[in-house]
Amino acid sequence: MQASRVAFHTLGCKLNFAETSTIGTQFIEQGFEVVDFKGDADVYVINTCTVTENADRECRQIVRRALRTNPNAYVIVTGCYAQLSADEITKIDGVDAVLGSNEKFNIFSIIPEFRKDAPSCIQVTPTEKLEEFNFAYSSEALGRTRAFFKIQDGCDYKCTFCTIPQARGKSRSRKPEDVVEEFVTLINKGYKEIILTGVNVGDYGKHIDGSLYNLLLHLLKVDGDYRIRISSIEPNLLTDEIIDLTLNSSKMVNHFHIPLQSGSTKMLKLMQRRYKAEDYKNLILKLNKTIPDVGIGVDVIVGFPGETETDFMETYNFIKELPISYLHVFTYSERPNTEAIDMDGSVPVSERKRRNNMLRILSEKKRMEFYNKMIEKNVTVLFEDENSNGYMLGWTSNYVRVKQNFNKELINKLSVNNINGIDENVCTTNFVNNNSLNLIGEK
Repeated sequence: MQASRVAFHTLGCKLNFAETSTIGTQFIEQGFEVVDFKGDADVYVINTCTVTENADRECRQIVRRALRTNPNAYVIVTGCYAQLSADEITKIDGVDAVLGSNEKFNIFSIIPEFRKDAPSCIQVTPTEKLEEFNFAYSSEALGRTRAFFKIQDGCDYKCTFCTIPQARGKSRSRKPEDVVEEFVTLINKGYKEIILTGVNVGDYGKHIDGSLYNLLLHLLKVDGDYRIRISSIEPNLLTDEIIDLTLNSSKMVNHFHIPLQSGSTKMLKLMQRRYKAEDYKNLILKLNKTIPDVGIGVDVIVGFPGETETDFMETYNFIKELPISYLHVFTYSERPNTEAIDMDGSVPVSERKRRNNMLRILSEKKRMEFYNKMIEKNVTVLFEDENSNGYMLGWTSNYVRVKQNFNKELINKLSVNNINGIDENVCTTNFVNNNSLNLIGEK
């Protein structure tokens, strides 16, 4: 008898969450009920990540957790860890199927019946043959406010710490006409913010004679009440054209997330990044000079092989002086089949953790500085529909988390609000009654 309940667990990035959502839709179309992963399901699907060592270990723990809930459940492990380490996953007791990056979108054609007594199913396309592009999107917040929309996959960069090109293959993009068609569908479903996601979004269009800038021009021609956010973009791919477009169209949010990884040019060279620290600094200063109240998020890695205390402090002071909004801090972990794993100068784990903590504290200081700078300013907010103890939460265009008294009239609308204070690391706002909730239009 065909199983009827399925549960999903996703590790890693927003792209993985978007892909899990798409897989979930396929199960629903086959008559399945999606239940919480903590609940009793007939099929458990675990979409994995391989960026850190912890993700590998967590996958094993999650499999065991699922089987404690239902020892007879059919367990599928897919995603980046499955693509790179299928043999390891097959050794985990209770795993019934291991599906690679392509195969996770074809579960029902590969596994017609989810029978625990059937032979194990292992299908992983070799990375060098990963050429398909599979559409995906997901909704993060309640009330269908924000959609994460996959437009690009894979990566041609050769950063010495990263396994993503091994897991996802070469950079490839969805055709612009297909992106526009799906974009219109998302707008018609009621989403007010579309976040463009991928492994290397700024690389969009390289192999199809296109560019992210040209795609944005096409998307901005779509009628509707919405705004566009780029999930993350490499500093060398954030062009003057995109910056100018952001300045001149209020459908583009004034926020960028731009990976740095290190403020030391020496370390950037070891990481095989495509810019120097000075290049990054100049970009951030240009953004702040060009776009009013721009919010800037930064990725940084601590404890990379060869990173001395002097190198780390160079990064710390570099970021301290930059006009940014927040950090995402990652502790370096050794990954198989990367150049970095064989480099000299391994940093003790305890020291990596200390450096991580220092930057997290700096991140909170930067966030509060940015939030304080926004007090008394009018901002565009997209509020979610959850009533949290009488408050509603939302995001500004420049990625400030805000709250105000619950008002159902503001749910899933782009509304003008005034930031009037800070409460528990969240900005407080008041709705500005200007007889119009809609801010969409040219600046």
